[in-house]
Amino acid sequence: MARILVADDHDALREGMILSLTRLGHEVQGVRSGAEAIAAYRKRPADVVVTDLRMVPVDGIEVVRRLREADPEATVIVVSAHGTIATAVDAMREGATDFIEKPFSPDVLRARVEKAVEIARERRGARTARARVEALEQDLGRARDLHGLVGSSEPMQRVLEHVRKVAPTDATALVLGESGTGKELVARAIHDGSPRRDKPFVSVSCAAIPEGLLESELFGHEKGAFTGAVRRKLGRFELAHEGTLFLDEVGELPPSVQVKLLRVLQEHAFERVGGEETVEVDVRLVSATNRDLAAMVKDGRFREDLYYRLDVVSIRLPALRERPGDVEELARHFLALAAPRLGRAVSGFAPEALEALRRHRWPGNVRELENVVEQALVFAEGELVTAAELPDALRRAPPSPTLPIPAGDRSLTEVLEDLERQLILAAYEKAKGVKAETARLLGIKPSALYYKLEKYGIVKAGEKPDEP
Repeated sequence: MARILVADDHDALREGMILSLTRLGHEVQGVRSGAEAIAAYRKRPADVVVTDLRMVPVDGIEVVRRLREADPEATVIVVSAHGTIATAVDAMREGATDFIEKPFSPDVLRARVEKAVEIARERRGARTARARVEALEQDLGRARDLHGLVGSSEPMQRVLEHVRKVAPTDATALVLGESGTGKELVARAIHDGSPRRDKPFVSVSCAAIPEGLLESELFGHEKGAFTGAVRRKLGRFELAHEGTLFLDEVGELPPSVQVKLLRVLQEHAFERVGGEETVEVDVRLVSATNRDLAAMVKDGRFREDLYYRLDVVSIRLPALRERPGDVEELARHFLALAAPRLGRAVSGFAPEALEALRRHRWPGNVRELENVVEQALVFAEGELVTAAELPDALRRAPPSPTLPIPAGDRSLTEVLEDLERQLILAAYEKAKGVKAETARLLGIKPSALYYKLEKYGIVKAGEKPDEP
């Protein structure tokens, strides 16, 4: 059964078509005008629309046009007693599926509508198939775009959401974060999620190349440009043409290269070292740094105009200590990647090993965790990585402090006040009762300390402060 919408301002003809099509078992709705047809379709789309051509003020051609704008796959039959070749062409040009001249018999109407229903079902099936394919492509695209960016914590989910939004655009992006947080992975994810994904992704570390060679590395050089330049060399910008160039540690760029980089961002053109030919490039730039570029601008160590060109969109990667909930997920991810490569049949971590991983501060961030997992796999002897197989620094890490949990009728406020009293008392004893020194140890104002000493009964009310 299909849903049919019939639009005709002639009541008898409309009711006759409704009766004829209802006998085929279809659900049929009738309306008196083109405007009503458009409104009814928007409220509940029909499989096939049968519309009269001559209606006012909205005629059948306008119905076809408006329905096709709202739904490019709308299936519409136009009928008219004033049919001409020109009218039929106009209807088809606007997207009508069929054109029937009045008068027509019920059999003709039913046959043409049945054919239109088949077309509508084919379109609907094709649309469903396309939607499924697009959904799969999106899932695959997300998996590819965010490959290696693992983490379910709120800070990491914010990063992933920013990557998803930035990637499809062509905006210049600046990735900020400490060393080892995965800034190049973010750059690759941006590239893989962009329309440039099938073009080159070129990466260069500005800190790893000597200052004298960095300009040639980025922009290339001509033969004879300097001693040892025996042939023309293309720079990284040319190699990344129509793709993405990732400049890691962009804060290390010397002033002379900053000027040339600014020109490329403004004009999309440059000259090779020792050359006069202007080279035009189409490159999306993603840069990264662990430096505070804004502070470097204030100190005069980085060009302000270049900074604002690079920082069109910024993405800050949190340090691993800022997302401790991701440590276990990341460790399992690295284990799954490295175990087959190292020939180890290891499926996970023993509880004490996981506890050691959780309490470590990870100054080297995600890169350090990856190295730790790989080192543990080298020494692993069983199905699980044990604490004994972790590096010494992790095994010696002190356990996390045990905090009191509210119990019985004790509220959280009471527990926190108890902790505060213990801290103040410990500082007061360490300062040997000298209140000024106690305040200094606690990092609070003396006036605040006096209030708290009295509040917790550590000193008597009204007791004068120590003389300096």
